[in-house]
Order: sequence, then C-alpha cells, then structure tokens
Amino acid sequence: MRVLVVEDDEETARTVAVGLRRTRMAVDVALDGPGGLERALCNDYDVIVLDRDLPGMHGDAVCAELVAAGCRSRVLMLTAAATTEDLVDGLGLGADDYLPKPFDFPALVARIGALARRAHPAVPPVLRHGDLVVDTARRTAGRAGRTLELAPKEFGVLELLLASNGRAVSAEELLERVWDEAADPFTGAVKVTMSRLRTKLGDPPIIETVPRLGYRI
Repeated sequence: MRVLVVEDDEETARTVAVGLRRTRMAVDVALDGPGGLERALCNDYDVIVLDRDLPGMHGDAVCAELVAAGCRSRVLMLTAAATTEDLVDGLGLGADDYLPKPFDFPALVARIGALARRAHPAVPPVLRHGDLVVDTARRTAGRAGRTLELAPKEFGVLELLLASNGRAVSAEELLERVWDEAADPFTGAVKVTMSRLRTKLGDPPIIETVPRLGYRI
C-alpha cells in the first residue's frame, strides 16, 4: 500500500510517516499544497492523507483539483476544526473520509486501511489463496497456520499480487505501488524482494514469473 501524507507541520508529517512505515506501508511526504498536488498527480497512491490548512494551496483546493483531474486515490482529510460544517464541506469537495486533529494513531491507520480497501477494484479485508492468508486490516500474513514474518516491502508485494486476482504485475508497477519516491528504478530491489518473499512463503511455490509481463499468484 502506498500513501501520501500532505502536512505542513514537519514534525507531525515525519511522525506520521514513520508510524505508517512501521505498519508496512510505503509513504511519501509533502509539506505544502502545491507539492502535495504535484506528487498526487504524478504517482499512483492508494490513499492521500491531506491536511486542510496548508500553505501555498489550501487543502480544499488540492482536493478539488484531484477530483477534477480524475485522481483515483482515496482522500482522508485532516483538520484542526471538527464542526459538522467542516465535515460537510470536506466531503462535499470529494474527500472520502474526515479525521479531526488531534487524532489517535491507531484510528488513522484504521481509516487508511478502510479507504485502501475501497480502491478500484475494491480489495477485501482478508485476501486468501489456498493456505495463504493476508489480513490487510491487521497487516499480517500466514501460510498453513504459520505466521509469516515479512518486511514491509515483502508484505506490500504479496498484498498487491493477491489483490490482482491472477493478473501479472510488472516490476515497474510493483516499484510504483510498493516503494516510495526515493526508490531507484534502476536497482534490482524488486528481484531481491521477490526472492526473499518466495523463500519465506516456502513450498509449494505460489509466485509465478511471467516472461515479459512480471509476476502473478
């Protein structure tokens, strides 16, 4: 799962990003409205956590621009105000959910997960393939009754492959959806992560390499 956090308070943005990465999410950060809009339009995010009071461009304007551009990312709007009017305004602009500040971090994670499962196409909270089970809400995975200790990127790759329902997923798409913007597209990160994931999944193998297309389950 790839998330964009648009928050002008650098300490808050950093804290949220670190916390989300610990839950096996790939996270990019923008500190103002224009920067957030640019990243949102250039990358395929599952969820955008958007502060309403942003410098350079108000969060409402960012949200409206995303909707006008046909952005398919789900938007979770944050605000220091928590009135019904603010809620109605934010949702009316196209935000998918609304969370007032200050917020509990577990609540933020739960909201992000719920929004990601409403992506296109919708992803169920629990993904299964034979004896493999991935809980996208709890961010856990297991096979044949044993818990899989997966690194964040390994979990993200497995989640995306399962959610693709047998479709071959290219290395480029994996890099775009599972890694953040700091990833180097010319490294062998996907191959290395795939090798480690296959080892942890064990036998019988379930990830297939499709020549010229990518990987699939």
